[in-house]
Amino acid sequence: MATMLFSLFAFVVSFDKTQLLTLLKTPQRQTGVLCCALVMAILWKIQAGILPHLDIHILAITTVTLVLGWRLSLISTLLASLLHLAFATTPVDFFSFWLLTGIIPVYISYGLFVICYQYLPKHFFIYIFVCAFICAGLVAACKILITSVYYWTLGLYDWQTLQYNYMFYSVIMWFPEAMLNGMAITLMITYRPNWVRTFYDQEYLDR
Repeated sequence: MATMLFSLFAFVVSFDKTQLLTLLKTPQRQTGVLCCALVMAILWKIQAGILPHLDIHILAITTVTLVLGWRLSLISTLLASLLHLAFATTPVDFFSFWLLTGIIPVYISYGLFVICYQYLPKHFFIYIFVCAFICAGLVAACKILITSVYYWTLGLYDWQTLQYNYMFYSVIMWFPEAMLNGMAITLMITYRPNWVRTFYDQEYLDR
């Protein structure tokens, strides 16, 4: 119940009437949200099961957040989570999955982007290597650590089991996550910069 309420609250506060109306009136934006959801759902299905509820997989959340912005990213993660639930072969706690795999990583990704935007030079390579590459790795590591704390507080696993069977994967998973997101953002801002909502040509290129 608590995860459901928290998930719904985090989703509802993201609503922006103007942006939602624009989404409903713009087929290209709808396609972007749906495509991102489909890509995430596919990547989330390619996973390694360590223990029940403790899965390791690529998130791709940082790329989606940089492309769509945090509000539309939450909608996209909702659709991706529904697709994951629809094709799951084992029972899935939907709200826990959506919260830990979608909502929290989106907020972390956008928070890191805002920090980079405010305090780092606005440079093409800063955007690629920090906003995309490093931030994606941090998000992957944070997701594993937060998931561990969540299931530890529920009493489902003891801390030692989580530490030696799940948490150490945060050290391993950060690089593939960072690499995939970094490459995806590099390709998009090179060939389709207009697709990336958080990439501002006048600030990152005209310097």
